[in-house]
Amino acid sequence: MRRFLIAMAVACLGLQVSAQQGASPNGLITADVKNGGITVSYNQQQVLDIPAVGFEGGTALQALSFCRNLSESYTMLGGKRLQCSNEANEYVSPLGENTRLVMRLYNDGIAFRYEFTDLKDATLPKELTTYRITEGTRRWMQQWTDSYEGFFPLTTSYKTLPVRNYSGITKSADGWNIRWGYPALLEPADGIFTLISEANIEHSQSASCLYNDGELFKVTPAENPLHISGNWHTPWRTAIIGTLATVVESTLITDVSEPSQLSDTEWIRPGVVSWIYWAYNHGSNDYSIIKKYVDMAVRLHLPYVLIDAEWDEMKDGKTIEDAVSYAVGKGIRPIIWYNSSVGWIDGAPTPKFRLNKPEDREKEFAWCEIIGVAGVKIDFFSGDNQLNMDYCIDLLESAARHHLLVNFHGATIPRGWQRTWPNLVSTEGVYGAEWYNNVPTFTSQAARHNATLPFTRNVVGPMDYTPCAFSDSQHPHITSNAHELALTVLYESTLQHLADKPESYYAQPQQVQDFFGQLPTVWDETRFVSGYPGESAVLARRSGNTWYVAGINGSDEPKTLNLDLSFISGSRISIFADSANKSWDISTAKVLPTEMKCQPRGGFVLVVR
Repeated sequence: MRRFLIAMAVACLGLQVSAQQGASPNGLITADVKNGGITVSYNQQQVLDIPAVGFEGGTALQALSFCRNLSESYTMLGGKRLQCSNEANEYVSPLGENTRLVMRLYNDGIAFRYEFTDLKDATLPKELTTYRITEGTRRWMQQWTDSYEGFFPLTTSYKTLPVRNYSGITKSADGWNIRWGYPALLEPADGIFTLISEANIEHSQSASCLYNDGELFKVTPAENPLHISGNWHTPWRTAIIGTLATVVESTLITDVSEPSQLSDTEWIRPGVVSWIYWAYNHGSNDYSIIKKYVDMAVRLHLPYVLIDAEWDEMKDGKTIEDAVSYAVGKGIRPIIWYNSSVGWIDGAPTPKFRLNKPEDREKEFAWCEIIGVAGVKIDFFSGDNQLNMDYCIDLLESAARHHLLVNFHGATIPRGWQRTWPNLVSTEGVYGAEWYNNVPTFTSQAARHNATLPFTRNVVGPMDYTPCAFSDSQHPHITSNAHELALTVLYESTLQHLADKPESYYAQPQQVQDFFGQLPTVWDETRFVSGYPGESAVLARRSGNTWYVAGINGSDEPKTLNLDLSFISGSRISIFADSANKSWDISTAKVLPTEMKCQPRGGFVLVVR
């Protein structure tokens, strides 16, 4: 890192052109230095005010100096687009001795970070970065909780009462919530949006959240007790800016993240997974139930099965080796669950304390590889602090050495690790279908929430929502079957988990069963078609020569969704739509529809070949 920072500083010396304004390559996004802060405009209209930047003890922000044009292409193994382009104009500004701001202006947003050189056993200074979100601005923001499992309700004010059962609640003197998680979606002008987040967490860094004092929302890193010597930088503070299409289609989070650290990635394979926990609200200590889900994977032509918690307490004389052997013998790749043992420990399910020490982790992952385990789901982390972030990176590194896919649950949202460690195939960090097991709240709010996630949480990375349940768990769902099916396309996750009982899937029409066995989980291209957060969402995703178009109605009233699919060609069209009784209306067509009528909380899928 030290050589990189010095090399970049030298490379910029001969190129610096001081200016009060920086601009994106297409000129639509500009950043102006004003009164020690930065204002960001889109098409000459201010969309983001950052009144404070830098650190306590530093100097005031000076003019931006053009450093370089960044232009590169890279390939992802998962996500909304496999071939990505990373193009930006980079600017720098000194902030004191051995400290500078680096800002990149992209055509779809901005990213900036602070870089320090020649630190000597230093504690990290307090960051001052602050966003001003004025009252009256439409916003979809999640109250912070360590698992990032919350709603993104539409509001126009910071005055929101805290959700009582969240961890990490912080209140103002007036009783309002003042702590917020990423990403935060704003609509500062009609039809123009800004999605605030961060990216590229590395060793010795913590993640951050936002604390507000009225209209001022301050970037606040979680605990980091390290004393740093040498060079260090913060993660990138990011803001995706533009239309809803810009936000949904953006790859800014991975653009600014470190390239893949893996030279051999042939073993990293996407796919659909049969998952045991949801339907039974219990772990995987019953061998007979595990066999049912392996058999479901075989029947529906799914490549994976997830064996969840409590597999170390298997009943009836069976062991996890027996379960893994049964799956492998059927041609199904098994994934098994672990407790991270840093978050929920007392009263939590097992296995515990197998991954915390490096030597234990290596032994455990080597055993997984030997017996035929393809991946691990690791659950119950304890927030965004530096210890958690380092632990997650250590897990990814160790798992990669043993050719294991990783799915983080009860964990922070993706911040670009999916590029750096492509064996990270999914992350929870979402209020997903699992909540039908826990409280009755989700039943009435699911449709609206589902229609918000494509514009918020899923923009920043893979999302293990565990979609598409046709039956009920502990609490009922009132979304239509086509709505549920649409979620498997609408939501991006390199491993897509099907949560319902096998019998529920077998009861569906054969066309639906065949759909799961052919469903891609990574995409060559993603296009926003129509929608608005909480109201509706329609996306088109391409895999090879096949387009999948999925849409959902987030409202409790019938809705007609308009479709401009002029960018798609194809005459073999399968249509999965709603009937009046929440069941199926399945048909074929040779001409793409220009609209789809959805039932309340309904949806549809088009498969265009």
